[in-house]
Amino acid sequence: MRTSYLSSLIFALLASTSLAATAAPAAVPSAEVSKSAIAAPPDGQGAKVNLNSASAEILQKELSGVGAAKANAIVAYREEHGGFTAVDELIEVKGIGKALLDKNRDKLSID
Repeated sequence: MRTSYLSSLIFALLASTSLAATAAPAAVPSAEVSKSAIAAPPDGQGAKVNLNSASAEILQKELSGVGAAKANAIVAYREEHGGFTAVDELIEVKGIGKALLDKNRDKLSID
C-alpha cells in the first residue's frame, strides 16, 4: 500500500513538473522592425508608420482602431495597387473610413 501511494505521489509530481514545463509560454523572438517602417519625425512628436513598408503587425500595433483584418487589408491593397502615393489614399482600403483615417493621420507617412 505504501509503495503504491509513494509511486502515485512521485507520478503526480513528475506529471505536474512536465505539464508546467510544456505549458509555459515559449519565448517568441520579436520581429525585426525595419527602420523605414517606423520613423521618428524631426519635430519629436513620436514615431510615424510608413504605409508603404510597414508590416501588418506594425500597422495593427501602432494604429488606433486597426486590428488584424484591417492591417491585412492595408497590406493586401498595397500589394495589389502598388505603394500609397498619399495618406488620404488609405480610405480606399475596405474597412477604413474617414473617421479612422482622421484618428490616425498624424501617425502615418508614405516616405
